[in-house]
Amino acid sequence: MEKQLRFHWSLSQAGDNFRRSKSYDMPSGILNSEAQLTLCQQAEKSGIDSVLMAIGSGRPDPMMLSVMLGQKTEKIKFLVAVRPGLFSPSFFVQQINTLSCLVNGRVHINLVSGRSPQELKYYGDFLNYTQRYQRATEFLTICNAFWQGDGKVNFTGDFYQIENAKINTPFMSPDGKGPEIFVGGNSSAAANLVSQYADCLWRFPDSPENIKPQIEVVLNSGKEVGLLVALITRPTQAEAEAAAQALIARFGERSRKINQRFNQQSDSEGFQKVFTLSQEESPWVTPYLWTGAVPYMGAPSIALVGSYENIAQAIMDYKSIGITQYLFLGWPDIEEMAHFSDGVAPLLSQKSDLLQNF
Repeated sequence: MEKQLRFHWSLSQAGDNFRRSKSYDMPSGILNSEAQLTLCQQAEKSGIDSVLMAIGSGRPDPMMLSVMLGQKTEKIKFLVAVRPGLFSPSFFVQQINTLSCLVNGRVHINLVSGRSPQELKYYGDFLNYTQRYQRATEFLTICNAFWQGDGKVNFTGDFYQIENAKINTPFMSPDGKGPEIFVGGNSSAAANLVSQYADCLWRFPDSPENIKPQIEVVLNSGKEVGLLVALITRPTQAEAEAAAQALIARFGERSRKINQRFNQQSDSEGFQKVFTLSQEESPWVTPYLWTGAVPYMGAPSIALVGSYENIAQAIMDYKSIGITQYLFLGWPDIEEMAHFSDGVAPLLSQKSDLLQNF
């Protein structure tokens, strides 16, 4: 059965729309709760599946924030980020199961292995890139064993040892025994992890022809692939490109140096790849995929830029190679979400009967 298109939105910059242009030690972990709630409520109205609850030293705790927002919303799901180095898998399952009870099962998981070794050390995590993925494999093996509910969990690995474990708080959801699991990463390690233990791979975009061979292992396993990509869409291509140019006109050399420094410290394969793309002579990877904001706001600002019609066609072009999910952000998010739901989504509905929620 062919997969439906699904769309998610990042809550990570609500209340501070240009936080990625600042030093990574500057943003406050206490964000504007009213702005967070407003974006969640708009996402519900716009047919968005879930909002990303990001994790990091400059952010609030994603689990607790999800509880607060879940009490004030009805349909939106929460894509809760987790780094395996911060939790025992048993305790994490207990937390997620408790959250599911509080928000009526509106929970997905976004597993990330970390993009900054320097920040990971804040939490006492000194593993290298390869070791982090090995640990993530053990982490998901244990979590899935709990959610499969086949009895007490026993596991002995290089990073975790679990003995006769049982969690008495069940995962509560009308959709299944456990949460949908997303994994972020552009590497073969991330793709292999999803193909065995998760449901969907999040990766940064490239041209469809470049992505296609890189995602075959995931698609062949029956799992999904989604793109982490910013969005700038307007009624016409000229208006969209003008909005993109107006965006980068806000920033100067200081923002560029901040992101250069972060890129030098990061061991994320995806971040490195997007930064390299942004150094090409043209910022246009394809007619609608634009890296112009990346030097000022980092890899997550690689963007689909275009008219409603062109963005709808770009999404269908990616759909033709197996891309079925999107995690968007915009500047500002609510305005961009409105452009998407009012302008792009109706065109997608005309092009495809595989559009969920719209």
